[in-house]
Amino acid sequence: MEIIGSCGLVCSQCPAYIAYQTDDDALRKKTAAEWSKMYGADILAEAINCTGCREEGIKVSHCAECPVRLCAIAKNAANCAVCAEYSCATLDKFVEHIPQAREKLEDVRRETGDGR
Repeated sequence: MEIIGSCGLVCSQCPAYIAYQTDDDALRKKTAAEWSKMYGADILAEAINCTGCREEGIKVSHCAECPVRLCAIAKNAANCAVCAEYSCATLDKFVEHIPQAREKLEDVRRETGDGR
């Protein structure tokens, strides 16, 4: 089952989600190393766990603090594609460098008709 995050990223394809679901320590270590380099931060393998953007439970720190996620939760929207204010400045800033997230949201909007 595909799990789409608030921003359009596919949580079910995220290595933090997969590592948590499969309890894969090797994937945690690999992802921590890749993300540490990518983000210029010291990310520990122990932090590579997530239950998905909209699911209850643990989140990777950048996901827990994500303004797009927090906004969708406040508006009780499954994701931004179904928000009455789509597309807003918060989302636009986030997806500027992640075109696949915007594409996924557009797919959801097409599938649901008017986006709601």
